[in-house]
Amino acid sequence: MLEAQVVLGNRLGLHARAAAKVVRAAKDFESSTTLVGVNGTQADAKSILSILALAAGKGTRLTLIADGPDEANAIEQLRRLFANNFDEEQ
Repeated sequence: MLEAQVVLGNRLGLHARAAAKVVRAAKDFESSTTLVGVNGTQADAKSILSILALAAGKGTRLTLIADGPDEANAIEQLRRLFANNFDEEQ
């Protein structure tokens, strides 16, 4: 199991379009992928409804967790997606 911390830097936070990008990226991996909010709320990164339920706005710190055979690649890909602000303007 691997973990990484990310901070939402884009203006709209983890909105529907950004969440869809997370889901598409997470589904590329066999590993289970989870997002954990500061209050402990967990979301399956392969479920858009689960991610949207986090209601994570700009500046929110999340923990990415991946567990499985390709966990290192999953963490890196998702971390990069967050770091690039989902390829959106800030």
